[in-house]
Amino acid sequence: MLVLTRRRGEGVTIGPDIRVIVLGTKGGQVRLGIEAPKTVEVHRDEVHARILSENQLAAQTGVIPLDAFRRLTPPKRRAAQ
Repeated sequence: MLVLTRRRGEGVTIGPDIRVIVLGTKGGQVRLGIEAPKTVEVHRDEVHARILSENQLAAQTGVIPLDAFRRLTPPKRRAAQ
């Protein structure tokens, strides 16, 4: 882990196009601004963990036979002649 000391207004660049800037501090909290391309997802740790958990749950969902969906849809009506 890289540990840095930054003051308000100072930042850190990650790769060619991600920048983290210290916006301020208040009590025991630090406010950060993150500049990244829209293609890069940026989440708080707890949100990221929830996304991973939801994805794993979705991947474990059993396969539903196609016939189950056929029973849900009404039969096709023949066009009036």
